[in-house]
Amino acid sequence: MSHLQNLLLDTLLGTKHVDSAALIKLQERSLCVTSPGFSVMPSDVRTLVQGFAKNPLLTRREGLYFQEKDYKCVRADDYSLYAKNENTGVIVVKTHLYLLVTTYTAGMYPSVCVEATEKLGDYLRKKGN
Repeated sequence: MSHLQNLLLDTLLGTKHVDSAALIKLQERSLCVTSPGFSVMPSDVRTLVQGFAKNPLLTRREGLYFQEKDYKCVRADDYSLYAKNENTGVIVVKTHLYLLVTTYTAGMYPSVCVEATEKLGDYLRKKGN
């Protein structure tokens, strides 16, 4: 198992408030590593990358279509996208090299998912990733 996959499993899934996680390479627009059972389609990768490429206000207004669900965007800025659909949500944090993507489901605390994702994003940025 790679160092990056260990980071995802230990720091994110270990909280019990992150259902799944993935790292997407920004330059290649490709999947780098995911948590077991989490499949991110190329169309989802494009959607997430475009969410940062266009004006954050537009992304916030339009929302996100991710994994065949429409998500209402509740935060969109240069480094973070938060979106929800009923009791589930997706958190995306941009670093220099990656998009860090996490999801949460019903029964999990979205705030814990956000905090864990943002902290790992900060860690990766400080490491130059």
